[in-house]
Amino acid sequence: MSRIGNRKLTLPTGVTASLEGNTLTIKGAKGSLSLDLHKLVTVEISDTEIVTKAKDNSKEANINVGTMNSLIANMIEGVSTGFSKGLEAVGVGYRFQVNGNKINISAGFSHPVVVEVPEYLKVEQVSNTEITISGIDKQKVSEFAANVRKIREPEPYKGKGIRYKGEYVRRKEGKKAAK
Repeated sequence: MSRIGNRKLTLPTGVTASLEGNTLTIKGAKGSLSLDLHKLVTVEISDTEIVTKAKDNSKEANINVGTMNSLIANMIEGVSTGFSKGLEAVGVGYRFQVNGNKINISAGFSHPVVVEVPEYLKVEQVSNTEITISGIDKQKVSEFAANVRKIREPEPYKGKGIRYKGEYVRRKEGKKAAK
């Protein structure tokens, strides 16, 4: 059996979980999230704990128990504390400008790139070259951050581009190394 699927998830104060049919809903201070459970996974909810179990001993059930447990743990953390991802622009003239629900990105193109922020996410501008994306759904925060990063990924020769906060970019030497 999956070791991740065996762990018991404790609900922090102020977080409630309810199961209606095959849909698990978790509500907290930051909002609510719902998840459709896999058909081979059962969820037991007590006052302060959530336990996931497989319906049978098949390999598919074992795999999905661990997945559902991780997704539920992310939901609990999201509605109680939330998730955030930092991005920084490295390069001459590379910058972010947040205007309401739009991000204006100057990333070395002949034109600025405008990205619209979804309503379930919040983007804060830390400085001209740094932004922080936050929300309650880990997948949506990470996906939006990856899409913004994809506009100009960091390149290995000069290190210019949009990267995650604290990301290490492996540098190459260039033409000098060929001799």
